[in-house]
Amino acid sequence: MRIALIQMPVLPDKVKNIQTACGKIREAAKNGADFAVLPEMFCCPYDNSCFRPYGEPEGGEAQAALSALAAERKLYLVGGTVPELAGDQGYNTSYVYGPDGRQLAKHRKAHLFDIDVQGGQRFRESDTLSPGNAITTFETAFGTMGLCVCFDLRFEELARCMCLRGAKVIFVPAAFNMTTGPAHWDLTMRARALDNQVYFAAVSPARDMKGVYRAYGSSCIATPWGEFLAKADEKETIVYG
Repeated sequence: MRIALIQMPVLPDKVKNIQTACGKIREAAKNGADFAVLPEMFCCPYDNSCFRPYGEPEGGEAQAALSALAAERKLYLVGGTVPELAGDQGYNTSYVYGPDGRQLAKHRKAHLFDIDVQGGQRFRESDTLSPGNAITTFETAFGTMGLCVCFDLRFEELARCMCLRGAKVIFVPAAFNMTTGPAHWDLTMRARALDNQVYFAAVSPARDMKGVYRAYGSSCIATPWGEFLAKADEKETIVYG
């Protein structure tokens, strides 16, 4: 099972972001990937002011492009996350598509990123988004997989619940920042993988120090032994494992 982690830049242009993601998914497929994975908010700057303007209902522009591409390239596609609009509510939502383009899973981020770190960053996702309430697993030709989003990973119980359902790999579209990333990214990925005896595949946007949000990067696959099977630095890249 070959995974491609797509650590891509996220620009203020939604159409450009979708085009970039699709180009990199095609590259991953050409290089033999069975799974391609995008980062959290891959089509939208990670900022409360952007979530509704860039948002879309289920079946929207970004999702339709990913579904079609999964079918075109015959691979599994964990489509990062998009701002999902559902009536008056907004969600930070990850969609998964199978090699036939069919939607296999949908996970709305359950633990919203509300922090205020003294001397660090303050951010409240709950100012514009609502939490999901599901434990998300899905079936593939490679077995059962789990799915959560970024801050969900902080809560070990959620990972344990996915593993109790039989998950062998847990996919984590994420966007740790420059306060939490250096402190906790590597540690958390390795610990969750070790404690639960599964693989963790976590994907961040590439770091843009001039952007509205400075992602840590460091997309990685952690093994059940608590080691890194594959790992990126902060730059734009595709990591395979």
